[in-house]
Amino acid sequence: MSWSLWLTLVAAATLISLTPGAGAVNTMANSLGSGWSRSIWGILGQQVALLTHLAVVAAGVGVLVAGSPVLFNVIRYAGAAYLVYLGVRQFRSRAEATRLGEAPPEPAGSMFRRGLLVNLTNPKAVVFFLAFTPQFVRPDRPLLPQYAVLAATIVTIDVVVMWFFFAAAARGLGRLTQRESGQRTLNRVFGSLFVGVGVLLAAVH
Repeated sequence: MSWSLWLTLVAAATLISLTPGAGAVNTMANSLGSGWSRSIWGILGQQVALLTHLAVVAAGVGVLVAGSPVLFNVIRYAGAAYLVYLGVRQFRSRAEATRLGEAPPEPAGSMFRRGLLVNLTNPKAVVFFLAFTPQFVRPDRPLLPQYAVLAATIVTIDVVVMWFFFAAAARGLGRLTQRESGQRTLNRVFGSLFVGVGVLLAAVH
């Protein structure tokens, strides 16, 4: 991959990562609930899902998913239902002060699994990669090194954007969680965002 093409990839991947979506909402919720440093576990789960989507596309299975309305819709509605479930759970979660030592942080494994499922159950990511990757892959050259560069670039940029932009932005709201009323409001806001993204995922074709 030439430097000019790689820089184009960097610009495109940065723009895509900065676009708010389920991953960004999940990252901000994790940062608020468990702290900025621990939110990395959810972000890592999201990256494993991105790599899975990319591997599916590279293997050619993505064509089957994109070409099968039934399979696509099954995954799409399952993903939408999961996001709505997360939203309802967040919305109804008990408001408690989160001062140091009052509440145990969410286990890393739990955040990782949720991040994985949030991105994994979005079949539109497969369709996106089907449209996105051909712009940066030359079929007349060895594919493995090209996909390796593509994956490393996308994952690195997404981690940086999620952790240093969305998770860091949520830190500014952290002081609200020191009051029960503030945390209740944030729970409702992020719960509503999860539900809204889930509804959009189910409704938008």
